[in-house]
Amino acid sequence: MLELRDIVFTVRDQLLLDRISFATPTGHFMAVVGPSGCGKSTLLKLIAGIVEESEGSFHWFGRNLAEDGDLEPSELGYVPQFSIASDHLTVEENVENAVQLRIATNGRGHMHNLADRILLESGLDEIRERRVAVLSGGQRRRLGLALELASDPQLLLCDEVTSGLDPRSEHEIVLLLHKLSRSGRRVVLNVTHSLSHLELYDSILVLYEGRLVYHGPPRTLQHYFSVADTEDIYPQLTTRDVEGWRQSWEKRRDSYYEKIGIPDARAELEQQRAEAALREEPQSALAGREGDPDSAFADEPAAETARYGERRRLPGPFTQMSVLLERRWKTFLRDRTQLLLHLAILAGFPILVVLFTPNLFDSSEPAGIPEMPKQTISSQIPSMQDVEKQAETVQEQLGIGGLISGMIMFQVVLLCLIGSNNAAREIASERRAFEKEKLAGLRTLSYLASKVLFLGVLVAIQALWMTFFVQYFANLPGDIVTRAVLLLLVNGAMTAVCLGISALMRSPEQASLLCIYLVGFQLPLSGAVLALPDVIGRITRPFISAYWSWAGQLRSMTDTPHYVGIKAASPTELAEVHLCCYVLAVHLVIGCAVAYIGCRRHLWD
Repeated sequence: MLELRDIVFTVRDQLLLDRISFATPTGHFMAVVGPSGCGKSTLLKLIAGIVEESEGSFHWFGRNLAEDGDLEPSELGYVPQFSIASDHLTVEENVENAVQLRIATNGRGHMHNLADRILLESGLDEIRERRVAVLSGGQRRRLGLALELASDPQLLLCDEVTSGLDPRSEHEIVLLLHKLSRSGRRVVLNVTHSLSHLELYDSILVLYEGRLVYHGPPRTLQHYFSVADTEDIYPQLTTRDVEGWRQSWEKRRDSYYEKIGIPDARAELEQQRAEAALREEPQSALAGREGDPDSAFADEPAAETARYGERRRLPGPFTQMSVLLERRWKTFLRDRTQLLLHLAILAGFPILVVLFTPNLFDSSEPAGIPEMPKQTISSQIPSMQDVEKQAETVQEQLGIGGLISGMIMFQVVLLCLIGSNNAAREIASERRAFEKEKLAGLRTLSYLASKVLFLGVLVAIQALWMTFFVQYFANLPGDIVTRAVLLLLVNGAMTAVCLGISALMRSPEQASLLCIYLVGFQLPLSGAVLALPDVIGRITRPFISAYWSWAGQLRSMTDTPHYVGIKAASPTELAEVHLCCYVLAVHLVIGCAVAYIGCRRHLWD
């Protein structure tokens, strides 16, 4: 069913895999072993389509995957070394999410039945209500396998799923994989460094320095490598040159393949004829393999082979988005540390702003921004006392204008910081799990839409709460609706930009650091504190979200008496309100576009 022909993989002129060829029938359980760094995990990623081969071809039921398209998500199950299950969800919730994201079900009843079957098949039924965070290593590995069974794949690839486990747990996982290979006649490939429990496998494939040096039954392994114990195989490999091992295997391959039911796969003429027949009449060609003595899969029943042509339909994009959104809200509300941090920021940051409100703690005077004093211009020659009074009035106007400008900018910068906190780690922290889910059929647009909707709710709550809380205590002049829109836009713009950064970065630490720098540049480059040189201001201002929100809010106070002081206190020119809203909306759209591009990128380790 699965055949590799002369696979070569090179990275930066370094040969990692060299002319790898082997075949496996259905219902087959194969171990891929070898010393560290020999190319085991790379081979699995090539089969899965995560990385692309430099030379050679992969064949699945005679279908050339390079010419006829990659494996469908429902055909392939890939269990990586890391866990993609959410720690804050239960075992059952994780399995149900996997089912909902990977296959189109006929209602919730059908979905629950599928999840129940998977939990029973993987031995997780008794712990279905436990959260993943409290599971043992062996239970987590079982859960990783269970998630891949959601689409009932016929090719199951497992990458070091037994590493780090105690002997008992390792034995249980290998037994489970053996059982899965017999269930539905799957091909199960397990990459492992361990040489224990090899008797449970149908065949063992040994890699050494990127070359295939053995592929045969486990019972002949010790004899082939002339060792008394399988644990001595790795030291024995170092006693000969890798090319010598490969040539030795080439001479003996056919006889060993006969022992595991795989006839000579090098019958080029017969293969070419079979492939031509397959392209012309796919179903008849598959059915004809049963009676073809020269086929590498002569023992496969025709009915069983035809069944592999079936495809499980992926759920629609809206369904995937809804499942992801529901999952995100559950993890957010159950993560107490994250929830308390957001609540503390939501409550604390507006309080920081209103602390600068005049008379806040003086009950004898009304709290809030004071009325703007008016200059009285006398028609007579002003006296020294009039000049001093006018100077005091101007100074007071500057002070009130500077206070309003400062409080507005403080709100803006704090919302920029909140936006960074919202999104800096949102995608980067789950990047590996996201890449794995993409391999299983998750649409990028559905994933990103779920993030935008989730963050959109946070942004709305944060910006509106900041607006009305500060207004209640400080009584800032101007239209509160315009102020709310501009604060909403700056929070949304910074959140979107940081989401884009999160999608581009490989680690949450990198994303967080870059987003913090971005927020740090907002205040000095906005021109709200010190006026920038005109040339520099024109270059930087289009990219500074804080400027547009600050300037728009101040400009919206044109019809108030306070605008005289605001204009005098502003060190830079204030843009029109409609232009500020437009630029912030552009920032928001660009951030989402960058996030989409980043999510589309391939960022496997």
